[in-house]
Amino acid sequence: MKKILSVVGARPNFMKIAPIAKELKNYKNIEHLIVHTGQHYDSKMSDAFFNDLEIPTPDFFLGVGSGSHAEQTANIMIKFEKVLLETKPDLVLVVGDVNSTLACSITAIKLGIKVAHVESGLRSYDNEMPEEINRLVTDAISNYYFITEKSGLENLINENKNKSKLYLVGNTMIDTLVSNLDKALSFNYLSIIEENLIIKKELLELDEFVLVTLHRPSNVDEKEQLTMLFKFLSDYSNKYKFIVPIHPRTFSNLKKYNLIEELDLENNKNIYLLEPLSYLRFLNLMANSLFVVTDSGGIQEETTYLKKTCITLRTTTERPITTEIGSNILVSPTKENIYNLFNKDINSLITNPQIPELWDGKASERICKIINKLI
Repeated sequence: MKKILSVVGARPNFMKIAPIAKELKNYKNIEHLIVHTGQHYDSKMSDAFFNDLEIPTPDFFLGVGSGSHAEQTANIMIKFEKVLLETKPDLVLVVGDVNSTLACSITAIKLGIKVAHVESGLRSYDNEMPEEINRLVTDAISNYYFITEKSGLENLINENKNKSKLYLVGNTMIDTLVSNLDKALSFNYLSIIEENLIIKKELLELDEFVLVTLHRPSNVDEKEQLTMLFKFLSDYSNKYKFIVPIHPRTFSNLKKYNLIEELDLENNKNIYLLEPLSYLRFLNLMANSLFVVTDSGGIQEETTYLKKTCITLRTTTERPITTEIGSNILVSPTKENIYNLFNKDINSLITNPQIPELWDGKASERICKIINKLI
């Protein structure tokens, strides 16, 4: 009996590991264990994600919580090492680019345990992003690379990785989306909005809306930038209705800088601030939206599959396939750039969006077949 240990630490990891966990149940010769580091943990939201995605209850919960990058990474490494020494897995499976990915990869490799990185090879070429450092280091030491798009394959080849260890398999986040879309659409989007409003207000003719997510430190930590972005929402709320499931970091800074009062967000009838949403509810709003405004990475991929226009408020993307053949428009988040774009008809800017190669809902099947041969 071979043993695989998969690591999750933050919300994006759940969507990436869920279809793999489901597929591994078909392999009776493999014991699959899940470690939840607790890097980002809210009991209500974490439980909702595990229930939505039918992920087995984690076999280990490390409960590391928040802290500086160094503190969090160190705490994960200390606790994860104990799990590895206890379980002695044949392979550690890490996904994405969060601190848990980096910390668990280093810990496993130092103990002589092989590591496979799902979603490897992505590069923003912006070293000011903590995620970019995590991607670079994880890929520098991994043994096997499961790749979502052609740019990842090209990057790893250019970094002189062993070509026999590189596998272009598709995108497990899209696997999760494909298998859950019908379930997500069974909800009523008006009910989702009404039940999760932070500031209660009447839903006035909410037949079309723009979905907005903002969480990146470069966009929400500094008062000037955060003020500009929410002032932009206010200025264009006469043209669009904005639904904003709000990240705890963003909401904390809105309150810290007194922007809810300063921008009169309580009385703006076309801006709706929502609690963080479960996966299925967020997917419902994404699918029902007019278009999406975000600074997230994964949402660029999900909107591409849904053929929804996505405005990404960043200077770089580590997912260039979404701008090449998808529906993603990259916009440097300055007032001039954003306002110039929104003076146009947004949905007319994308014509005939395509779905990337191998984004067919079967990436996890390919990954598990390969893993079964490797170990």
